[in-house]
Amino acid sequence: MAAGKEIRGKIKSVENTKKITKAMEMVAASKMRKAQERMQAARPYSDKIRNIAAHLAEANPEYRHPFMVENDAKAAGVIVVTTDKGLCGGLNTNVLRAVTNKITELQGKGDAVRAVAIGNKGLGFLNRIGATVVANATGLGDAPRLEALIGPVKVLLDAYVAGEISAVYLSYTRFINTMRQEAVVEQLLPLQPQHLETTGKKNDWDYIYEPDAQSVIDELLVRYVESLIYQAVADNMASEQSARMVAMKAATDNAGNVINELKLVYNKTRQAAITTELSEIVAGAAAV
Repeated sequence: MAAGKEIRGKIKSVENTKKITKAMEMVAASKMRKAQERMQAARPYSDKIRNIAAHLAEANPEYRHPFMVENDAKAAGVIVVTTDKGLCGGLNTNVLRAVTNKITELQGKGDAVRAVAIGNKGLGFLNRIGATVVANATGLGDAPRLEALIGPVKVLLDAYVAGEISAVYLSYTRFINTMRQEAVVEQLLPLQPQHLETTGKKNDWDYIYEPDAQSVIDELLVRYVESLIYQAVADNMASEQSARMVAMKAATDNAGNVINELKLVYNKTRQAAITTELSEIVAGAAAV
């Protein structure tokens, strides 16, 4: 029964793997709920900042923030948001494919590309393809911290204000629902007019601010862009946990199927061995 012993060993190995993937599925499900709550909690903040900035910009049309001014620099920046860990299906593959297409498009127009990597997977990918990585943020854990993102991202924001790059693009995985996540590449800078659309009736707001509108708009738009990046990272983390939960569930189900198939093979092998032994016994008795 050497073959039977080998099959039993395989069954035990797959059962152990099934226990691990089931545990990872349950952990991902727990983290997914927290990540979704964090993602949804961040949205009202960015919406309020956008509304206030839009109202002030409407009241002071003569002033345009540098984030809304276009330039002709032959370079662009790309912020790549990925995960630090794997085992989340094709999540990172999809967003990195979209990033590759955008980089190819920019280089085809003669633009140099500066990249900021948020997440270890994106950093490794950008280094492998030889991209110019000017800053990175890795090891963010399960909850994104804005202070860990501001430093790396500010490198591109300052370069845009200085006129060194003509645009900044943000790539991440947008959370649609538990079963669906979408890899996107969005233009972050220059801000388009639709980014600052006001809500509500015209002139149904009134602010008292100091020292002046320009200073307030400058500060608000910086905070608004930072909130967009934070929201993208929060979306990506919710997508990560959802994708990992689905991937681990699929792995657990596949392990169960493999175990059933191995048990069937084991039973057939055992039955064949028993039949062979009975035949030998009968043949020996007949010979006597």
